[in-house]
Amino acid sequence: MARELFRTPIWRLDKFIEDHLLPDTTFLTELRADVDSISAFLKERCFQGAAHPVRISRVVMGGCYNECTVLKGMSEANMVVFLINLTSFEDQFNRQVEFIEEIWRHLLQLQQEKLCKLKFEVQSPKEPNSRSLSFKLSSPERQHELEFDVQPAYDALYEVRHFKPFDSSNYNKIYAQLIHECTTLKKEGEFSICFTDLRQNFLRYRAPKLWNLIRLVKHWYQLCKEKLREPLPPQYALELLTVFAWEYGIHEIPELHTAQCFRTVLELVTKYKCLRIYWTWCYDFRHEISDYLQGHIKKARPLILDPADPTRNVAGSDLQAWDLLANEAQIWIDSTFFMNHDMSIVKAWEVMPERRECVFL
Repeated sequence: MARELFRTPIWRLDKFIEDHLLPDTTFLTELRADVDSISAFLKERCFQGAAHPVRISRVVMGGCYNECTVLKGMSEANMVVFLINLTSFEDQFNRQVEFIEEIWRHLLQLQQEKLCKLKFEVQSPKEPNSRSLSFKLSSPERQHELEFDVQPAYDALYEVRHFKPFDSSNYNKIYAQLIHECTTLKKEGEFSICFTDLRQNFLRYRAPKLWNLIRLVKHWYQLCKEKLREPLPPQYALELLTVFAWEYGIHEIPELHTAQCFRTVLELVTKYKCLRIYWTWCYDFRHEISDYLQGHIKKARPLILDPADPTRNVAGSDLQAWDLLANEAQIWIDSTFFMNHDMSIVKAWEVMPERRECVFL
């Protein structure tokens, strides 16, 4: 697949995405139905009859399950099981093993009942008292597979998520609680799953062309993983860089060019030591979290704040991983890949690696 992308004429990138990266619609339909069945099963069965008051309020999908940007082939996703009647993020951390064991027991029961249309396989925990759990949904005949990492989470937004219209001020107290607990426990970024639905909404209302650009960048990232076989920066960091490049281009270029945006993302990767990117979408600098944010954005770069969780630097701290990916990005930039049919070179937009405005177009 690496050769197929590299050999694709730059003016045919959109066709490449359409032919090779868009998922099978039948698989997506079956996947959606099975996910709904699994969610309903867990909500109905888990913790029923338990002496404690904890119950499942909802089940939300995250990661690559986002149908806007899911790739054809093999992907990974999150299934976040939100719990009510917890009182803090610390409760989630302290009781995670207990919740994982309960969910695992019922997933095994579901597997035995064979209610899913797709092939459903629950993975055994890697060790006793594991904090992680996963299962797979696959369609061998369509060569599609999605592995879900199951994560129980404190439903911190239970009271405010139905407020209309959306107002970031409704979330400031929750973010203040998050920051207090994260800094006290020294677990900044550990509770980002509690804001999974906000993260999904960050992409849901964008233009379909951006979704396809994210698919292209994710595909390139997977090619790099296969080639380098070394730890790389989180894939979500590349997705956010794509959004960042798009937001710049939508201001500057009425007719967005797929190749220009892709090259811009690669050039941002090569400038990783300068990255300081954040969005004032769910949180801002005007309230009780202002002091924390002011200090956070002054920390070492690269810095790409999760748009739904101000304590999480999506870029991570592995500079060697960024250096590996930057070298690979430079190889593509210096190659003939970005050459037009008239032998001219597709140029990137001149994006400053610190701009932070957020638009929805």
